Amino acid sequence: MSNLIVHGGTPLRGRITPSANKNAVLPVLCATLLTQAPLKLHGVPDITDVRKILDIFRTLGSDVRMDHASGTLDLHHRDTAFDAAAHRLPEEMRSSIMLVPPLLARFGVARLEDNVKGCTLGVREIDPHVEVFRSFGGAVERAQGSLLVRCAGPLHATHHWLDYASVTTTENFVLCAASASGVSTLNNAASEPHVQEFCRFMAMLGVRIDGIGTSRLTVHGGAVLGGGEFRFDEDFHEITTFLALGAITGGDVVVRNSAPENFPLIDRTFAKFGVRIEHANGWSRAHREGPLTVQTPFTSNVLTKVEAAPWPYFPVDLLPIFIALGVRAQGNAMFWNKVYDGALGWTGELSKFGAHVFSSDPHRIVTFGGNALTPAVVESPYIIRVAIALFMVAASIDGRSEIRNATPIRRAHPRFVENLRSLGVQVEWTSEE
Repeated sequence: MSNLIVHGGTPLRGRITPSANKNAVLPVLCATLLTQAPLKLHGVPDITDVRKILDIFRTLGSDVRMDHASGTLDLHHRDTAFDAAAHRLPEEMRSSIMLVPPLLARFGVARLEDNVKGCTLGVREIDPHVEVFRSFGGAVERAQGSLLVRCAGPLHATHHWLDYASVTTTENFVLCAASASGVSTLNNAASEPHVQEFCRFMAMLGVRIDGIGTSRLTVHGGAVLGGGEFRFDEDFHEITTFLALGAITGGDVVVRNSAPENFPLIDRTFAKFGVRIEHANGWSRAHREGPLTVQTPFTSNVLTKVEAAPWPYFPVDLLPIFIALGVRAQGNAMFWNKVYDGALGWTGELSKFGAHVFSSDPHRIVTFGGNALTPAVVESPYIIRVAIALFMVAASIDGRSEIRNATPIRRAHPRFVENLRSLGVQVEWTSEE
């Protein structure tokens, strides 16, 4: 386990260039298996999940040349081979499931470990993926400790309607549809910025996709896919994180942001806590006049709310970041996670700082801000931005705090501590056996 030690109370100041979004990078890496042409990817972050997928590619015989310093990745899957009896997909990350469609397309079989998982966000069912595989003609069966997915011949085009707008299920549908001859359509598709980025990569390979950014995707499959170069956008999660770190510490952090069109709702959510976001010339900045303060709703007797759900709602992955702001702000606010049933159980750790947080039910909490907080040693669950949220609170308090089990941060944010130090924070990783 790795822990973060922070000496808080210093306003963060400086400029940050964010990394790419792991939720765009990982599906794109999985999609590269669909083509035998050479590819060059720019802006690939040096994070643990990327290293795991690249290790799998090397095991399968792919040509992998990764320059971690520049973030440039050269891939060639010409000599790739897969043996379902011998090769295992990574278990510690949810994105492993997106290796199934390209393996099916190339080798007619894929194996997925039963306990494949990502962050501990509650029950994350595999059934929607199984329904997609079967819809395209795949046969799914249980084996010892794993699921086997097979197809006797080419996948066939289909029309499917998701139960809910799942990001990874949408991406799996597109991956299957790209290999299936004919036109496939998906209703209730996810439309997050990273899904759109993934679809743009698929289009670069030669897949025609209509409706990118909407809830209905039409995929024209069966084309021979090519190669090329692709550059990843900055991660809107990381942009928001560093803006929030500037705001919670009373500092001045400017963050590179080439897609401010994704931020209107995020900006309005910042405004609920008295923070104004400015976008200009490819950079974003958080302005705070005086202390953080929850803005009073126009409707009387109603709490200020942050409701997180699939895009274009407020992004659920960012909810912990704003809970941290709510803890530090004067006033009360409700936070509502409409996606995961196990994602708010960590808020009891905030009481170790002296914060007052009330759990209404598994999906809703209320922060009662304005309490005087003190440094603390807290335990993070295996959730990336919960570890960051706990760090945010610690960074805003004078004194030494420790965030234990902060390892998940490494799954999404390369150079996180280095970036923080460049902003003036005294912070370090420590390890324990």
